[in-house]
Amino acid sequence: MRLHLRGVVLPGDDVRDLWVHDGVISFEPVAGADTLSTSGWIVPGLVDAHCHVGIRYGGGDETDAGAVAQAETERDAGALLLRDAGSPIDTRFIDDRDDLPRIIRAGRHIARPKRYIRELGIELDDERDLPEIVAEQARRGDGWVKIVGDWIDRSVGDLAPLWSDAVLKEAIDAAHREGARVTAHVFGEDALPGLLGAGIDCIEHGTGLTDETIELMVQHGTALVPTLINIDTFPEIASGAGKYPIYAAHMRDLHRRSRETVAAAHAAGIPIYTGTDAGGSIHHGRIADEIDALAGAGFSRHEALAASSWKARSWLGHPGIEHGAPADFVVYEADPRSGKDVLATPPWVVLRGRVYDRRDPVTAYRSV
Repeated sequence: MRLHLRGVVLPGDDVRDLWVHDGVISFEPVAGADTLSTSGWIVPGLVDAHCHVGIRYGGGDETDAGAVAQAETERDAGALLLRDAGSPIDTRFIDDRDDLPRIIRAGRHIARPKRYIRELGIELDDERDLPEIVAEQARRGDGWVKIVGDWIDRSVGDLAPLWSDAVLKEAIDAAHREGARVTAHVFGEDALPGLLGAGIDCIEHGTGLTDETIELMVQHGTALVPTLINIDTFPEIASGAGKYPIYAAHMRDLHRRSRETVAAAHAAGIPIYTGTDAGGSIHHGRIADEIDALAGAGFSRHEALAASSWKARSWLGHPGIEHGAPADFVVYEADPRSGKDVLATPPWVVLRGRVYDRRDPVTAYRSV
């Protein structure tokens, strides 16, 4: 079966025709194509650049069936490219499923004992082992490695860095020699200078960014994935941290200024992409909420969608809507830049040339 669509193809504003055949996009007519839509907006597949396929909602390892369900939920929301920022289970079996999103894996979280969520990542007793473990995860991943940059240190009662500056430099250099990029979980302020000075490629969350560390990110070309809907859980985290009042107050303050922090980073020119942090405390399928959150943090609606579509795909090395590219896109009947209600309810999702009719989920899909 062959497919024809006509509509506004973002990021442009022109109405165009495109066709799908053998799972790829064509800008040349394809004979015998069925027309799916003659108007509307066609958007390169959305990107959740920080999620966790394989972590059960509420915590713990997910089953294979549960991981599939998570990936299906992302697909149905239009998120067709996922950067899995740390998972305790091996999800490579998903790569054999043509009906599930493409996943870019960062291996397992790398942390220190009692300095992250228990049993979720690899815990190093000796920080000098970090470069070796980072290199190992780089070889096992899909071009990314995830380290935990800071977490609560119960001996001081607040967020604190996990690693010395010297070992971070060795570890990030080791990943780069393997051809991988490194990203880090960072909530607070203190871990950022060491990570940025060591040449890290991306910061996750980044709520502790200051004018000085924003300037460092600009100088190094470091990306930011702010995970704003996850940051909105900080007050709840603080409420459960009664034994650590300094930490609780810090988390509330980071949350209070989170939109201003992202707006300042955006104004400085830092490349920013959407990530929901789904898995654990955030349900999958909430990419529209994260895009909406960016729109409330200094982004225009167009910029917020770009951060979750064509710009994010380019950053991760995947094409948008191009002749000969895989047919991974989302079709809307109204302009998805008009608000979350439209963005969250795409009538059609096309993944690898298969149409998923979201108006009638019982229909499943049809190949084109």
